[in-house]
Amino acid sequence: MRRTTMFVVCTLALALCAGYAAAATTTPPADTLKVDYFSGANTSGNPDGTVRITNPGTSGGNLCAAIYVYDSFQELSECCSCKVTPNGLLTLSVDTNLTSNPLTGVTLTTGSIRIVASKVPANGVCPALPDYVVPTPSVRAWATHIQAGGVITETASQDATFSAAEQNLLQGDCYAASLVGSGRGVCSCGTGD
Repeated sequence: MRRTTMFVVCTLALALCAGYAAAATTTPPADTLKVDYFSGANTSGNPDGTVRITNPGTSGGNLCAAIYVYDSFQELSECCSCKVTPNGLLTLSVDTNLTSNPLTGVTLTTGSIRIVASKVPANGVCPALPDYVVPTPSVRAWATHIQAGGVITETASQDATFSAAEQNLLQGDCYAASLVGSGRGVCSCGTGD
């Protein structure tokens, strides 16, 4: 019985690795990854930062915005996936939606955000944890930044090349969070769509 269980676990692990390897061999389409940063989050006296995401509708339907929040040591803190309809607007609070449930239990004040536009699964529901994405152009994103003295600026999130290596890293980190997080490490979708 133990040998059969070990065989099943090993087979499942190999299948998962094969799936990630298959994803690594294809080049994700352009205009699928947005990057940004946040600073001054969860700091007394500072206003809350926001991230806004919209779907311009050029993909022909709904998209999932797969969101990955990293601390300043490049460790995943939270990840989630939120549906964005064509011409819809999703607004997320940095303090409440993106940094309030850290995987490590350490509340972030600075970090980076990766947003991947992904195809909505056949069931029409974006997965709570985006440990597998199907890159699909395009979403647009903007973030406010809390500068010294509480000054707020807002900029468009930057386009970045979404390589197969980056896809594997994001998916792998989020999958690991789902295994060890016990509910921690999951961000939430804010308001709007």
